[in-house]
Amino acid sequence: MLYYLFRFLEQFGISGSGMWHYISFRSLLALMLALIISAWFGEHFIKWMKGHKIYEAQRDAKIDPDGAKKGKTPSMGGIIIIVAILVPALLLGRIRNIYLLLMIATTMWLGLLGWADDYIKIFKKNKAGLKGKYKIVGQVLLGLVVGLVLYLSPDAVVKENVSVSKKENTTLVVKHAEKAQKSLKTTIPFIKNHNLDYSEVMSFCGKHAVAFGWVLFVVMTILVVTAVSNGANLNDGMDGMCAGNSAIIGVALGILAYVSSHVGYASYFNIMFIPGSEELVVFLSAFVGAMIGFLWYNAHPAQIFMGDTGSLTIGGIIAVCAIIIHKELMLPILCGIFFVESLSVIMQVQWFKFTKTRPRFQREGKPVRIFKATPIHDTFRRKNEELDPGSFYLLRNWPHRPFAESKITVRFWITTILLAAAAIITLKIR
Repeated sequence: MLYYLFRFLEQFGISGSGMWHYISFRSLLALMLALIISAWFGEHFIKWMKGHKIYEAQRDAKIDPDGAKKGKTPSMGGIIIIVAILVPALLLGRIRNIYLLLMIATTMWLGLLGWADDYIKIFKKNKAGLKGKYKIVGQVLLGLVVGLVLYLSPDAVVKENVSVSKKENTTLVVKHAEKAQKSLKTTIPFIKNHNLDYSEVMSFCGKHAVAFGWVLFVVMTILVVTAVSNGANLNDGMDGMCAGNSAIIGVALGILAYVSSHVGYASYFNIMFIPGSEELVVFLSAFVGAMIGFLWYNAHPAQIFMGDTGSLTIGGIIAVCAIIIHKELMLPILCGIFFVESLSVIMQVQWFKFTKTRPRFQREGKPVRIFKATPIHDTFRRKNEELDPGSFYLLRNWPHRPFAESKITVRFWITTILLAAAAIITLKIR
């Protein structure tokens, strides 16, 4: 909104109005504003929640050994994050931009879905919360809408990196197509030309390859949104864990969005140029600021938990942003922590179910679990004496001793920093 106001004032020669054209100015302003809002609003929100005695249900000691020590802690902190993201995005972003509108819609939709889950847990005293199938339906619907909007909107176009020429000094120069158009290509790491075309994947469909390529793209969008959103949800199990990891991922995505929106950098990295994606940098700056501000209260010992209101929203934002800038295939690296968390749960549950009904695969007459606990971060704080005596644990002696929650959190942050750096480096490794 302020962008349009100062653009209008610029016509009258108002000093400083021209600064609002610069993405760097609006992005840094968004980061600072989001941080201030989350810190200020967070304090009042926590006081209000405590005043009305709205606390998260007591955590099961089998899931969180430190749950009893944390006492009564308010939840639904995701509301702080959402407010801190939306206010700067609306004030400083170009609202007519299709990508910014998609990000705002994603934030509000998944925020509402997560809020419904937290509401049932807290006010209805149902620890299970919203049924899993309803969460999946909500995530699938979002993925479907995002995929269809990117397919149908005339503003969602790219200029593909189509030709490479050599200068006299043998430096490779990437040229982009003169006309922006719809594209089914996406950046893929470690591949020389950097692009994977969904229509080529569906080439066996003959003359309908492009049409089925868009079907595959929409399906991929649904899978990515669902996977990353659930991965972030599973990662939210320790004080500051999800917020810190997400802030780091947000910085990396902001870098990728910026180079994708700048024709010079897009040429240098040999990736697609995506006009209009610079507004994602403003949004992601607000996202990072909101995460850092939320850590003011969520760092160990947490004064508030983000709940599903926050974690589902965070995962959806990361997924949709990556899809918009055609970098969804880099998420297994960038969001490696989220994917490992999800994979550990799938492996644990499925192998336990498999061995429970098949005695010949059991060990010592007991069904088998792989890890001490899942998601995987819980393994690092679980003591051997807390394990289920009715199960056999393949990795019972790993790790050899439990770690403090704060140490686990920081080490996961460090791992995410390495993964974020690796994701960006893949732009040059081919």
